[in-house]
Amino acid sequence: MLKMAKKIRTQLSKKKVGQIPGSVIYTGVKSNQKLFIEAFDYTKDHYEERELTNVEECFNFEEGSITWININGLNHVDAIEKIGEHYELHPLVREDIVNIAQRPKIDEYDDYLFVVLKMLYYDSNEKIVSEQVSFILGKEYVLTFQEAEGDVFDTVRDRIRQGKGRIRNMQADYLLYTLMDAVVDHYFTVIEILGDKIEDFETAIFSGKVDNDVSKNIQDLKREILKVRRAIFPLREVINRIEKNDTSLILKKTITYYRDIYDHLIQVTENIDIYREMIWSLMDMYMTTISNKMNEVMKVLTIMASIFIPLTFIAGIYGMNFEYIPELKYKYGYFVVWGVMITLFLGMIYYFRKKKWL
Repeated sequence: MLKMAKKIRTQLSKKKVGQIPGSVIYTGVKSNQKLFIEAFDYTKDHYEERELTNVEECFNFEEGSITWININGLNHVDAIEKIGEHYELHPLVREDIVNIAQRPKIDEYDDYLFVVLKMLYYDSNEKIVSEQVSFILGKEYVLTFQEAEGDVFDTVRDRIRQGKGRIRNMQADYLLYTLMDAVVDHYFTVIEILGDKIEDFETAIFSGKVDNDVSKNIQDLKREILKVRRAIFPLREVINRIEKNDTSLILKKTITYYRDIYDHLIQVTENIDIYREMIWSLMDMYMTTISNKMNEVMKVLTIMASIFIPLTFIAGIYGMNFEYIPELKYKYGYFVVWGVMITLFLGMIYYFRKKKWL
């Protein structure tokens, strides 16, 4: 599995080597993903939800309403190029949208903001997946670009449909906040699952109920926490830049909500640091447990050897083939030797038990 991941990363990196800056080249592996476009257009009093059948329908929304267009399928670079041309996105922005190896960031342009986040979730095999989500914030619209269908935005969709909260009374900057907040809130779910896995594994190590793949499992946990850390830590810088930004696209009254995202990120990163320390200590705990078990085995073997050493010594003495051993002519010599050996055996057992070595 690790070799396959390395091979995929190598193939992805080769796609970009030697290309002209601004080249729209999809660097993912989901080349068979179907293009899916959905749109929400709303005002305070009404909303419209549509599933768009072609790219050109993204350009038909009138001014005066807030529009959210969600595009799934980064492998359809021609469609993304058309969207980029209509909304006058910089060539480097179009390139970054389909390059899934982007670090979470924010880029500022005259008429829009470009934000990249990582959406985290666990798949059916309990492996953590990091999917890139790109946001374009314009004056009255938000564009989101995802690699495949399935996301964490269902709560945002429901709020638009039902008119819950402030979302239909606010501008596009608040819509961007709700989408980013949905991604960040889902980090808590991922962190909770990761924490449960670490705690369960820690309990298993303490109780001795571990298999032979302990080292591999610990390494898998390390890779998971590092993947989560790489996805979340840079996001603090993104929120900081939004707070300090003077652009007219983000209103001052909305900045408070973005600060709330920052507070959530601080809480998540603190948990990551705690779990990271716990993971690093798991191997030490496991090695200590193994060492303690080995010490118990060695203690038993040492006690057994200590018991039989004097018995072996006596047997060795009387097993020598010398002609003149006085006890050999004694009528009860055999029984006396046995008595001495049994007495020594019982005496040493009593002594070890008194010392609580047995």
